[in-house]
Amino acid sequence: LNTVESTILVVAIGWVYAATGTLNLADLPAALAALPDATRTILQLLLLVAFGMKAAVFPLFFWLPDSYPTAPSPVAALFAGLLTKVGVYTILRTQTLLFPGSLRTLLLIIAGLTMVVGVLGAIAQGEIKRILSFHIVSQIGYMILGIAIGGPVAIAATVFFLVHQIPVKTSLFLVEGLLERTMGSGSLERLSGVARHSALLAALFGLPALSLAGLPPFSGFVGKLGLLVAGVEADLLVMVAIALVGSLLTLVSMTKIWLGAFWGATRPATVAADAPLSPRQFPLMTAATVALVGVGLAIAAFSGPLYDYMDDLGIEVTTPGAYREAVMGE
Repeated sequence: LNTVESTILVVAIGWVYAATGTLNLADLPAALAALPDATRTILQLLLLVAFGMKAAVFPLFFWLPDSYPTAPSPVAALFAGLLTKVGVYTILRTQTLLFPGSLRTLLLIIAGLTMVVGVLGAIAQGEIKRILSFHIVSQIGYMILGIAIGGPVAIAATVFFLVHQIPVKTSLFLVEGLLERTMGSGSLERLSGVARHSALLAALFGLPALSLAGLPPFSGFVGKLGLLVAGVEADLLVMVAIALVGSLLTLVSMTKIWLGAFWGATRPATVAADAPLSPRQFPLMTAATVALVGVGLAIAAFSGPLYDYMDDLGIEVTTPGAYREAVMGE
C-alpha cells in the first residue's frame, strides 16, 4: 500500500512539474490556474488519493483498523496521534492553496462517509484498540468536512480540531496499553470493573473519551462546535446533522468501553494470571499518559486564546496571495 501511495504521489508531482515547470508552492496557484480544467482536476484527484491514503479517508482507510491494533500500544499511540494528521495537513494545504473551492461536493461526500463508516465500525468492535482505530477514521471525517466547507471559520475549526486530536487520541491508545499491561487484556469480553481496581486508569480514560465525543467543556466540543457553526453558515445542514449523529455514536461507543471495561465487578479469573497490576508499576507509560491528558485539558482551558490564533491562521490560509507574499515578498 505504501508503494502504491508513493507511486501515485510521485506521478502527481512529476505531472505537476511537467505541466507548470515549478514545484514552488508560492508559484503553483497561478500556474495551475492556467492549465485546462481537465488536467487540473486529474492532478487534484491524484494528490487527493495519495494524501487520502495517508489520512485514512473513506474508502482508503481499510489499512488502518487492521494495522494499528497489531502494533505495540506505544507505537500505535504515536501513529494515532501523528500519522493520519500529516495526511490531513497535506490535503488542507493543497486544497486551500492549490485548488481552492474545487471538488467541494466530492470532499463533502468523503467527509460524511468517513465519519459514518468509521463510527459504525467502532461500535461493532469488541477490542478497545480496534474501537479506537476506527475512531481515528471517523474523526478524520470531521477534519475533511472543515476543509470541504472552506473559509476562515471552517479552516480555523479544522486546525483546532486537528491539534486537539493529537493528545486525546494518543492518550486513549496509551490507556489501552496500560489496560493490557495491568489487567492482562484489551478485550471488552475479558475486562470488567477496572474502575474499582484503579481510579487513575478510569480517569485517564474518561477525560479524553468525553473530549473525543465532543462534550463540553472539553476541547473536542470547542472544535466540533466551530465546524458545526461553519456548516450552518455554509447552509450545509445535512452535513451538520451527520456530524451530530457521528458525535452521538462516538459517545455510544465510549460508553460501551466504559460499561464493558471499567464498570461492574472485577473479574480477575478472566485476565492474565499475574493481573491485576498497578499502573504505577509502569511509571514511564503512566506518566506519559497523565501528561497527554493534561495537555488535552490545557487545550480546553486555554481554548479562547488558542482559537483566536486559529482564527488568524484561518484568515491567512484562505486569503489569496497571502502565502506568495510571505514567501516571495511580493
